[in-house]
Amino acid sequence: MELTSATAYLQIAAFFSDRNLVGMSAWMRAQASEERAHADRFFDFCPRSWQPGAHRGDTGAGGRIRRGRTGVRGRPGSGAGRDRGIHTLYRLASDFGDLASFPFLQAFIAEQNEEESTVQTILDRLRLASGDSGAIFLLDHELGARGDSEA
Repeated sequence: MELTSATAYLQIAAFFSDRNLVGMSAWMRAQASEERAHADRFFDFCPRSWQPGAHRGDTGAGGRIRRGRTGVRGRPGSGAGRDRGIHTLYRLASDFGDLASFPFLQAFIAEQNEEESTVQTILDRLRLASGDSGAIFLLDHELGARGDSEA
């Protein structure tokens, strides 16, 4: 999920870079970097919590959660697709009593909500700019400052 999102952000960064919107491109690259860091967190967390036998002393829950996680991988990596994937993991953890995974997954859900709100604000502002090059320049400058500080 996270690596798919990182790739999507890099593709959008290339689109903005091609149009000399370096600030927007920098923000998208910072988002891509954040998504790669999320993937690393999943990588580090999963071996501890989702291995067979990690939950009930048997191979049941961990193996089923791992298979559930694998089934989510094919979903889109951004927006509602990724949201569904993280929520699916949360439901699986709940179904199998994997209480240790709740805080980890809740942090991702909260971050996803914040990210979707931010992206919606950017999209709304782009719609308002509606081709006004001055407004686009200001938004590019603002996102560039955020991208530099988040990178």
